[in-house]
Amino acid sequence: MELHISCRELAPVGACGHARPQGDRRGGRAAIACNTGSVMELRWLQDFLMVAETGNFTRAAEKRNTSQAAFSRRIKSLEAWLGFSLIDRSVYPTQLTPQGERFREHAGELLRQMLDSRVELGGKPLRRNEHIRIALPFAMATARLPHWWQAWSQERRLSCSVVVGNIHDLVTSLASDNVDLMICYHHAQQPIHLDPDRYERVTVGTEFLRPYASEALVAKGGASLPGRASHPVPLLMYSPGVYFARLVDLILESAPIVGVRVIESDMSDVLCGMALSGRGVAWLTEGTVAASGRKRLVPVGGDKWALPLSLVAFRGRMHDGQRALNLFWSELCRHSAGHAGGGLARTGSRPPAKRPGKLLS
Repeated sequence: MELHISCRELAPVGACGHARPQGDRRGGRAAIACNTGSVMELRWLQDFLMVAETGNFTRAAEKRNTSQAAFSRRIKSLEAWLGFSLIDRSVYPTQLTPQGERFREHAGELLRQMLDSRVELGGKPLRRNEHIRIALPFAMATARLPHWWQAWSQERRLSCSVVVGNIHDLVTSLASDNVDLMICYHHAQQPIHLDPDRYERVTVGTEFLRPYASEALVAKGGASLPGRASHPVPLLMYSPGVYFARLVDLILESAPIVGVRVIESDMSDVLCGMALSGRGVAWLTEGTVAASGRKRLVPVGGDKWALPLSLVAFRGRMHDGQRALNLFWSELCRHSAGHAGGGLARTGSRPPAKRPGKLLS
């Protein structure tokens, strides 16, 4: 992208007070006399910032996808337009002059302002009703959203902002009208409390949260549930307070195990990676395991250590006038009814039976 700025009179340098003035001084600020018809190109600023970052003309030219000769000419053109040197060519490696160091900050700010102005004033930003803001857990964003967006957007001219976080933050975002809809995991014993008069909901799929371990750990007998006092199961657990941590607690209340916590994290992807490396047993959703492509993770323990989850979408009823959101929500509901946008097959799993017991850790 090129921006041509016509310079027909003295152009102030700004804060670069050490510039070599070629004209007069106005109000105590240095000014540079530019010939009528001379222009400054926006890419000169981009070139300068690149060489300032890399400290090397060759690497900067490569990153800017141009020859070193052409790159050097553009830097010299910028220096000529400004009236002072930006690069100290007497030393190696490449260094900026004192004026160059000062101008670096102003160049970055000018470039940012010009790009923002082009988008705001000269571009064609998407209309508000063509943009959808979606909040969902990180595990769902990485495992499900790519497939969902392809299915639900149906090649419409839509864009979306994705907000990820824990359940509390997601609900807060929805209630504060910072997002248009929220998709999250849901279980009857750990429900998401939202006023049905203010929010409508639809179930977009189901999947199971179940324990997984690496094939290597299973082969060594290190992932056999429920474990024994002499051989406790190494557990990769969610950090206390995380929604999945409460769900795993529900499972273990019904089916206690003898284990020891070796890793804690609030992110499924972290526990998934640790399980793959053979560090222990982690409770993961089927979607997380499938999306990761980690075929060496296998479910362990059977159905009594698994928990069925609903994948539920919520949106505020007060926003039913947004055309794009309405179309998106209708498509979401249609896929939900046809089970096209939901979770993986249940693979014959059933909810764990409730029985008295206590968690051993």
